Amino acid sequence: MLLEKKRGLAVLCIASCVLLSSGCGKDALERPYVWAAEDLPVFGQELTAGGYADGFASELCVLGPGETWEEEGVDAEAAAVFDLAGKQTIFGKNAFEQLYPASITKVMTAILAIKYGDLEDKVTVTDAAVITEAGATLCGIQPGDELTLEQLLYGLMLPSGNDAAAAIAVHMAGSIDGFADMMNEEAARLGATGTHFTNPHGLTDTAHYTTAYDLYLIFNEALKLPKFREVTGCTAYTANYTSRTGDAVSKEWKGGNWYLTGERETPDGLKVFSGKTGTTSAAGFCLIMASQDMAGQEYISVVLKAASRPGLYDNMTEIIQKIGK
Repeated sequence: MLLEKKRGLAVLCIASCVLLSSGCGKDALERPYVWAAEDLPVFGQELTAGGYADGFASELCVLGPGETWEEEGVDAEAAAVFDLAGKQTIFGKNAFEQLYPASITKVMTAILAIKYGDLEDKVTVTDAAVITEAGATLCGIQPGDELTLEQLLYGLMLPSGNDAAAAIAVHMAGSIDGFADMMNEEAARLGATGTHFTNPHGLTDTAHYTTAYDLYLIFNEALKLPKFREVTGCTAYTANYTSRTGDAVSKEWKGGNWYLTGERETPDGLKVFSGKTGTTSAAGFCLIMASQDMAGQEYISVVLKAASRPGLYDNMTEIIQKIGK
C-alpha cells in the first residue's frame, strides 16, 4: 500500500466520507481511497518506523472484482465461501454486488457492543426500541425495561431482535444515527468499502447496503471475539430482567439457523458453529455462518438474496459442499 508521491511517502486510507458516513451514498464509494499524510493508519494499521504498513490482505482471503464461479444449484443473487486458514476463496458469485443485508447487519452491531461496550452495563430501554414495521423480528423488550448489555446481545442475535439492536445503539452512541456512524467507521477500518450502514438492525433503507465480500471481512472480525462465538453458537437463551413496572421478567430466546437447530442437515465432515440469518422483502433470504471441518479448519460462507427460506439452505448446502474438494 505504500506509494511514492512528491514529498516522500504517502499511503492509501479510507476517504473521509466513508469514515464519517454523513451525506455519503453509493456514488461516494466509487472512490473509496484518497491520498493522505504518512502518519495516518491504513485500514487501522499503523505505519512502521520505516514508513511501511503491513500488507492489509496478508491474513485475508482475496477475490478479484471480476472473479465469479457459475454453478448450477446456486440461484441466490450472491454467495461465497472463504477458507480462513488457507486464506483462499473457494467459491464466489457476485461477491462485490451491493445488496441489502437485512439482519446480517446485526453482526456489526454485535462487534461494536462486544469490542467497545461493557457487557455488564445496565441498559434502560428507550422509545427508540419501539419497532412498528410489519414483519420486523423482535425480542419483546419495552421502553423502561432494564437489561444488561450482555442480555441485549443475546436478544439481538438469537431472535434477531430489532428492538434489541435499537436499545444497544442508543445506549452506546446516544442515537441511532450516532451508532450508524460508529458502524461505518468500523467497516472502513476493516476495509469494507462497499458497505454503508444507516441503522443497527438492517431494516430496509436505500442507503443501507453491503457486499458478500465485505460481510466476510466483518464476520471474520466478529469471529476473533470469543463472546461472539459463544452467543451465536447457542440455540436458546433465557433472559431474566426487570420490567418497566419493576416486575421480574423471564424470556426464552431461540436462534434461527437451521443447521444449528437441526432443521437442516449439515454436509458430512462439517460442523456449523456460528451464524446470522436475515430476511426482508427487499433483501430476500440471507445467511452468513462459520463452519469447521474434521481437522478443525474454519470457513466463512455467505448467501444473499435467496428466493425462499428452504432455497437459502439449498444454496448454502451447495456451496459449503465445495469445502475440501
